Amino acid sequence: MAATEPESRMTVRRPQRADARRNFDALLAAAREAFAADGSGASLEGIARRAGVNIATLYRNFPTRQHLFEAAYLDEVQTLARIAADLDHLDPWAALESWLRQFVSYATTKKAVYDAIAHNEAMFVSGREIIHAAGRPLLERAQRAGAARADVTFDDVLFLVNGVSGANFVQEAQRDRVLTMALDGIRARA
Repeated sequence: MAATEPESRMTVRRPQRADARRNFDALLAAAREAFAADGSGASLEGIARRAGVNIATLYRNFPTRQHLFEAAYLDEVQTLARIAADLDHLDPWAALESWLRQFVSYATTKKAVYDAIAHNEAMFVSGREIIHAAGRPLLERAQRAGAARADVTFDDVLFLVNGVSGANFVQEAQRDRVLTMALDGIRARA
């Protein structure tokens, strides 16, 4: 019950009209890209341009930069939870690996907005609960299948993957190689 409770409190409220919802989603996607590339100081005008809307549309949806930071964070957490739920069709190791690769992308955005919304501790605590509720079952499933090491906890996995995502890699390919090495450390030995 506790793991699903924060999800109901933490939601990104999308507009009802289809055109407004498209603009909202385009702004969130553009914000994630801009924050990942330029950090929390990314230009709001640049985000609006990247989304293909005018700055007034951005402010109508997100009255302040803070609202945009929080919505981007919440949207990423909710996306991670949805992705985890949609991985049942994969074998246990592939599901865990796929989700952890998505997590690295999320962590890149989170790193950019962390300082900007650090004052909202309740949001991070709820987000962490949602992430645990989404990812822990993937690890446990991989462990039951003998694909992941039995001595690894989900917190261990998060520390490892956060370490990879927190590094300043020169190229995305380098980050992927290092992540693959980290995942090899989680995988059970034959």
